[in-house]
Amino acid sequence: MRPKLLIVDDEPGIVDMIRSYFQSEYDILTAYSGREALEKVSARPDLILLDINMPEMDGLAVCQQIREYVSCPVLFLTARIESSDKIIGFQAGADDYIVKPFDLDELGARIAAHLRREQRRQGNAAVRFFGNLSIDYSARTVHLDGENISFSKREFDIIELLSMNAGQVFDRERIYELVWGLDGGGSSDTIMEHIRKIRAKLSGASPGSYIETVWGVGYKWVG
Repeated sequence: MRPKLLIVDDEPGIVDMIRSYFQSEYDILTAYSGREALEKVSARPDLILLDINMPEMDGLAVCQQIREYVSCPVLFLTARIESSDKIIGFQAGADDYIVKPFDLDELGARIAAHLRREQRRQGNAAVRFFGNLSIDYSARTVHLDGENISFSKREFDIIELLSMNAGQVFDRERIYELVWGLDGGGSSDTIMEHIRKIRAKLSGASPGSYIETVWGVGYKWVG
Protein backbone atom coordinates (compact mmCIF):
# COMPACT_ATOMS: atom_id res chain seq x y z
CA MET A 1 0.00 0.00 0.00
CA ARG A 2 1.38 3.42 -0.98
CA PRO A 3 1.95 6.03 1.74
CA LYS A 4 -0.64 8.81 1.98
CA LEU A 5 0.58 12.38 1.72
CA LEU A 6 -1.65 15.24 2.91
CA ILE A 7 -0.82 18.61 1.31
CA VAL A 8 -2.26 21.66 3.09
CA ASP A 9 -1.85 25.12 1.57
CA ASP A 10 -4.26 27.94 0.77
CA GLU A 11 -2.48 28.56 -2.56
CA PRO A 12 -3.96 26.14 -5.15
CA GLY A 13 -0.93 26.57 -7.42
CA ILE A 14 1.43 25.22 -4.75
CA VAL A 15 -0.90 22.32 -3.96
CA ASP A 16 -1.20 21.42 -7.66
CA MET A 17 2.57 21.62 -8.16
CA ILE A 18 3.35 19.31 -5.24
CA ARG A 19 0.52 16.92 -6.12
CA SER A 20 1.68 16.60 -9.73
CA TYR A 21 5.25 15.92 -8.67
CA PHE A 22 4.47 13.24 -6.08
CA GLN A 23 1.28 11.57 -7.30
CA SER A 24 3.24 8.76 -8.97
CA GLU A 25 4.80 7.82 -5.61
CA TYR A 26 2.11 8.59 -3.04
CA ASP A 27 -1.64 8.68 -2.60
CA ILE A 28 -2.34 12.40 -2.40
CA LEU A 29 -4.85 14.14 -0.13
CA THR A 30 -5.31 17.92 -0.36
CA ALA A 31 -6.72 20.68 1.82
CA TYR A 32 -6.85 24.41 1.23
CA SER A 33 -7.51 25.63 4.78
CA GLY A 34 -6.77 24.69 8.37
CA ARG A 35 -10.36 23.60 8.97
CA GLU A 36 -10.32 21.35 5.91
CA ALA A 37 -7.01 19.90 7.09
CA LEU A 38 -8.65 18.81 10.36
CA GLU A 39 -11.28 16.94 8.36
CA LYS A 40 -8.71 15.22 6.15
CA VAL A 41 -6.69 14.02 9.17
CA SER A 42 -9.36 11.34 9.72
CA ALA A 43 -8.02 9.66 6.54
CA ARG A 44 -4.84 8.93 8.55
CA PRO A 45 -2.11 10.33 6.27
CA ASP A 46 1.41 9.02 6.67
CA LEU A 47 2.96 12.48 6.31
CA ILE A 48 1.56 16.02 6.30
CA LEU A 49 2.94 18.99 4.37
CA LEU A 50 1.44 21.94 6.22
CA ASP A 51 1.61 25.62 5.24
CA ILE A 52 1.94 27.98 8.19
CA ASN A 53 0.51 31.18 6.72
CA MET A 54 -3.17 30.45 6.16
CA PRO A 55 -6.14 32.69 7.01
CA GLU A 56 -8.53 31.95 9.88
CA MET A 57 -6.68 28.88 11.18
CA ASP A 58 -2.96 28.80 10.48
CA GLY A 59 -0.65 25.79 10.32
CA LEU A 60 0.64 26.29 13.85
CA ALA A 61 -2.89 26.03 15.26
CA VAL A 62 -3.63 22.95 13.13
CA CYS A 63 -0.45 21.21 14.26
CA GLN A 64 -1.05 22.01 17.91
CA GLN A 65 -4.59 20.63 17.72
CA ILE A 66 -3.75 17.37 15.97
CA ARG A 67 -0.37 16.60 17.51
CA GLU A 68 -1.73 14.79 20.57
CA TYR A 69 -3.58 12.35 18.31
CA VAL A 70 -1.52 12.13 15.11
CA SER A 71 1.98 10.71 15.23
CA CYS A 72 2.88 10.98 11.54
CA PRO A 73 5.58 13.45 10.47
CA VAL A 74 4.48 17.05 9.94
CA LEU A 75 6.61 19.21 7.63
CA PHE A 76 5.90 22.94 7.69
CA LEU A 77 5.93 24.86 4.41
CA THR A 78 6.51 28.57 4.93
CA ALA A 79 8.09 31.72 3.60
CA ARG A 80 9.24 32.66 7.11
CA ILE A 81 12.98 32.39 7.61
CA GLU A 82 13.56 33.78 11.13
CA SER A 83 15.07 31.35 13.62
CA SER A 84 12.40 32.33 16.15
CA ASP A 85 9.69 31.23 13.71
CA LYS A 86 11.39 27.87 13.25
CA ILE A 87 11.58 27.38 17.01
CA ILE A 88 7.86 28.14 17.33
CA GLY A 89 7.12 25.63 14.59
CA PHE A 90 9.11 22.86 16.27
CA GLN A 91 7.47 23.65 19.60
CA ALA A 92 4.08 23.27 17.93
CA GLY A 93 5.01 19.71 16.98
CA ALA A 94 6.60 19.98 13.54
CA ASP A 95 9.19 17.44 12.45
CA ASP A 96 10.80 19.58 9.76
CA TYR A 97 10.70 23.04 8.24
CA ILE A 98 10.75 23.64 4.47
CA VAL A 99 11.30 27.26 3.38
CA LYS A 100 9.56 28.57 0.26
CA PRO A 101 10.60 28.62 -2.53
CA PHE A 102 11.86 25.06 -2.25
CA ASP A 103 13.42 22.54 -4.61
CA LEU A 104 11.02 19.66 -5.28
CA ASP A 105 13.84 17.13 -5.39
CA GLU A 106 15.02 18.23 -1.94
CA LEU A 107 11.45 18.13 -0.65
CA GLY A 108 11.08 14.63 -2.03
CA ALA A 109 14.28 13.52 -0.32
CA ARG A 110 13.11 14.90 3.00
CA ILE A 111 9.71 13.23 2.70
CA ALA A 112 11.33 9.91 1.88
CA ALA A 113 13.76 10.25 4.80
CA HIS A 114 10.96 10.97 7.28
CA LEU A 115 8.87 8.06 6.01
CA ARG A 116 11.85 5.72 6.31
CA ARG A 117 12.44 6.75 9.91
CA GLU A 118 8.83 6.60 10.92
CA GLN A 119 7.45 3.28 12.10
CA ARG A 120 4.49 4.86 13.87
CA ARG A 121 1.87 4.41 11.16
CA GLN A 122 0.06 1.51 12.83
CA GLY A 123 -0.08 3.42 16.08
CA ASN A 124 -1.89 6.43 14.65
CA ALA A 125 -5.07 7.12 16.57
CA ALA A 126 -8.35 6.99 14.69
CA VAL A 127 -9.47 10.52 15.49
CA ARG A 128 -11.87 13.03 13.98
CA PHE A 129 -12.19 16.75 14.66
CA PHE A 130 -15.42 18.74 14.73
CA GLY A 131 -14.39 22.32 15.40
CA ASN A 132 -13.08 22.45 18.97
CA LEU A 133 -14.35 18.93 19.63
CA SER A 134 -12.15 15.87 19.02
CA ILE A 135 -13.20 12.21 19.17
CA ASP A 136 -10.56 9.49 19.53
CA TYR A 137 -12.30 6.27 18.53
CA SER A 138 -9.35 4.06 19.49
CA ALA A 139 -9.08 5.44 23.03
CA ARG A 140 -12.85 6.05 23.22
CA THR A 141 -12.33 9.58 24.49
CA VAL A 142 -13.88 12.94 23.70
CA HIS A 143 -12.10 16.26 24.24
CA LEU A 144 -13.57 19.75 24.09
CA ASP A 145 -10.98 22.55 23.92
CA GLY A 146 -8.44 20.02 25.16
CA GLU A 147 -10.53 19.02 28.20
CA ASN A 148 -11.72 15.43 28.49
CA ILE A 149 -15.49 14.86 28.68
CA SER A 150 -16.55 11.65 30.36
CA PHE A 151 -19.23 9.51 28.71
CA SER A 152 -20.72 6.16 29.63
CA LYS A 153 -20.14 3.23 27.31
CA ARG A 154 -23.57 3.54 25.71
CA GLU A 155 -23.26 7.31 25.36
CA PHE A 156 -19.94 6.97 23.57
CA ASP A 157 -21.36 4.18 21.39
CA ILE A 158 -24.10 6.57 20.25
CA ILE A 159 -21.58 9.37 19.63
CA GLU A 160 -19.42 6.96 17.65
CA LEU A 161 -22.32 5.73 15.51
CA LEU A 162 -23.62 9.20 14.68
CA SER A 163 -20.28 10.99 14.23
CA MET A 164 -18.80 8.25 12.06
CA ASN A 165 -21.85 8.67 9.80
CA ALA A 166 -22.18 12.45 9.98
CA GLY A 167 -25.23 13.78 8.13
CA GLN A 168 -27.01 10.40 8.06
CA VAL A 169 -30.31 10.26 9.93
CA PHE A 170 -30.93 7.33 12.30
CA ASP A 171 -34.28 6.69 13.94
CA ARG A 172 -34.43 5.60 17.58
CA GLU A 173 -35.13 1.97 16.75
CA ARG A 174 -32.10 1.76 14.44
CA ILE A 175 -29.80 3.40 17.00
CA TYR A 176 -31.02 1.01 19.67
CA GLU A 177 -30.53 -1.99 17.41
CA LEU A 178 -26.97 -0.97 16.43
CA VAL A 179 -25.83 0.05 19.93
CA TRP A 180 -27.64 -2.42 22.18
CA GLY A 181 -27.97 -5.23 19.67
CA LEU A 182 -31.02 -7.22 18.65
CA ASP A 183 -31.06 -8.92 22.04
CA GLY A 184 -31.18 -5.67 24.03
CA GLY A 185 -33.59 -5.96 26.91
CA GLY A 186 -34.78 -2.37 27.00
CA SER A 187 -36.76 0.00 24.81
CA SER A 188 -35.79 2.43 22.09
CA ASP A 189 -37.28 5.16 24.31
CA THR A 190 -34.03 5.06 26.26
CA ILE A 191 -32.31 6.66 23.26
CA MET A 192 -34.02 9.97 24.03
CA GLU A 193 -32.57 10.01 27.52
CA HIS A 194 -29.10 9.12 26.34
CA ILE A 195 -29.24 11.85 23.69
CA ARG A 196 -30.34 14.34 26.35
CA LYS A 197 -27.36 13.43 28.55
CA ILE A 198 -24.91 13.64 25.65
CA ARG A 199 -26.21 17.07 24.67
CA ALA A 200 -25.92 18.31 28.26
CA LYS A 201 -22.28 17.23 28.42
CA LEU A 202 -21.54 18.86 25.07
CA SER A 203 -23.39 22.06 25.94
CA GLY A 204 -20.14 24.01 25.97
CA ALA A 205 -19.31 23.02 22.40
CA SER A 206 -19.75 25.31 19.43
CA PRO A 207 -21.84 25.08 17.34
CA GLY A 208 -24.66 23.54 19.35
CA SER A 209 -24.59 20.00 20.67
CA TYR A 210 -23.62 18.37 17.34
CA ILE A 211 -26.61 16.05 17.54
CA GLU A 212 -29.56 17.43 15.60
CA THR A 213 -33.13 16.22 15.91
CA VAL A 214 -34.88 15.57 12.61
CA TRP A 215 -38.46 15.83 13.76
CA GLY A 216 -40.55 12.78 13.07
CA VAL A 217 -37.53 10.88 11.78
CA GLY A 218 -34.63 10.61 14.22
CA TYR A 219 -31.19 12.09 14.90
CA LYS A 220 -28.10 13.03 12.91
CA TRP A 221 -24.61 14.33 13.66
CA VAL A 222 -23.75 17.80 12.39
CA GLY A 223 -20.41 19.50 12.80
